[in-house]
Amino acid sequence: MARISLLAPAKINLFLEVTGKRPDGYHELATLFAKVSLADRIELDAEPAEKENLRLTLSGPLAQGLSAGEDNLALRAVRVFEEHFRLPLRVHIRLEKHIPFGAGLGGGSSDAGTVLLGLCRLFGKSPLELLPAAARLGADVPLFLYPDTFLKGEGIGEKLTPVPSPAVLPWAVLVYPDTAVPTKGVFARLALPDSPSVLTSLSNLDKLIMYIRQGLSPAQWQPLLFNRLEEAVLPYISSVRNVKECFSALGASPLMSGSGSTVFAVTTDRNQADDLAEKVKQKGRKVFTVRFGGNRDENN
Repeated sequence: MARISLLAPAKINLFLEVTGKRPDGYHELATLFAKVSLADRIELDAEPAEKENLRLTLSGPLAQGLSAGEDNLALRAVRVFEEHFRLPLRVHIRLEKHIPFGAGLGGGSSDAGTVLLGLCRLFGKSPLELLPAAARLGADVPLFLYPDTFLKGEGIGEKLTPVPSPAVLPWAVLVYPDTAVPTKGVFARLALPDSPSVLTSLSNLDKLIMYIRQGLSPAQWQPLLFNRLEEAVLPYISSVRNVKECFSALGASPLMSGSGSTVFAVTTDRNQADDLAEKVKQKGRKVFTVRFGGNRDENN
């Protein structure tokens, strides 16, 4: 039985605008993802089998309360791989959870995408061939089939364009206020922006991408960070609002990731991040100091 160990990185959204609503009820987005070094760890043992046999073992500081049953995205990802390549498997997934659930960090999506990536490596398949199938698991899952740190997302977030950056990658402080925010409720509360607002946002997103491509420092592109979904979270969920206010009082430029509840602030280096992390620590909060990017392969 072949084995591979991989890191499943979290993501943050440096920019998120809602550009419209589709007939199927999903919202159209324009977003800029960034992967960070906070990660789950995944170990896969897999081999072809006459009959499917899947097993998931959960561990780690944030595994409590997660299902190891068939509804887990990591197991559903194996089935997507099997169906696409018509290859029944015997698989044991060991998933060590470090990314909070319901935090706007894409933890479940990253686990699913990383399982697909690991199986592709073990069986000599192309991850990009699985992009449409991965999107059916969740809009963020295709993100984790790419090796890039920064990716622009369109559609419901599944239409991805890598954004290369030549710069030394910055650091960030993530604060999870121990509050899971259901995405469905956030979008239900959201008032769609008018066309002029969307056009201004898209122009700012283009500038942000250009600055990152040019390798400019965070101080130069931080004023462009934006998340439309804050309008549907901050007035309603005090724990998220309090984290943002705490960051702002310290002179940081905080932003909520995705539909919440994690709030982050970008820094130029590790020392600045460590200092900021100490100042925002409070009971009931989980604080993570992370770098952008990070190696997906745990063995290198």
